[in-house]
Amino acid sequence: MFRIRLSSLSGVLLVTASVAIVAQAPAQTLAEAVGTQTSANKEGQASQARIDTLSDKTDSLASEYRSTLKQIDSLKVYNTQLRELIASQEAEMASLQSQIDNVEIVERGIPPLMGQMIDALDAFVGLDVPFLQEERSKRVKGLRELMLRADVTNAEKYRRIVEAYQIENDYGRTIEHYRGTLDDGKTVDFLRVGRIALVYQSLDAEATGAWNQEARSWELLDSSHRAAIKEGIRIARKQTAPDMINLPLAAATQGGAS
Repeated sequence: MFRIRLSSLSGVLLVTASVAIVAQAPAQTLAEAVGTQTSANKEGQASQARIDTLSDKTDSLASEYRSTLKQIDSLKVYNTQLRELIASQEAEMASLQSQIDNVEIVERGIPPLMGQMIDALDAFVGLDVPFLQEERSKRVKGLRELMLRADVTNAEKYRRIVEAYQIENDYGRTIEHYRGTLDDGKTVDFLRVGRIALVYQSLDAEATGAWNQEARSWELLDSSHRAAIKEGIRIARKQTAPDMINLPLAAATQGGAS
């Protein structure tokens, strides 16, 4: 009887030990599974963050691309109008040059023709973007006074008129900074980029504006343009190397400004 009970007790101990071993193995496997899942979750979160970042960058680039396309379309229209205006002026100058070549025949007709050229230049300045208004108006006035002088030959008068046309033509290919006043008398720094952009910035750099050729008026700009205009002024002053700058463009429906 004693042996039978001992044997039974041994069986109980073996069963208990087996259960403990079996229970321990699933617990370790579960911990490993949880660890693996946690690691996978972290990697998934990191991947999603990278996807979100790329999506934001893609949206930003797409928005910038659409904005650039609009500016390009606007510039194409404006450039077409300028080409037509320049072609008209070149045709007129060619006609005048042809008549001057026959100066002996058309001597009496030359002064009226040069007067027409001055009138056309005056009208152009009046319709163009309003930069250096005083200087340009003074140049036209000087030509009108020159036409009244008997001590100046017609050849010299014509040369001076063509020179004024060339100066106006050169404005379209240059960038320039100058200090002037707005209509309200406020002194500001103006920045002209060819004839496609005319902007200003107050001396304290707090206020910025741009000329809208279509509306023929100044428009206040938000602070997002402040740094670009300031950099453009530095480039025009040759205080820094030329670089790309983002300026507001408002192409005209007609070639010109005041």
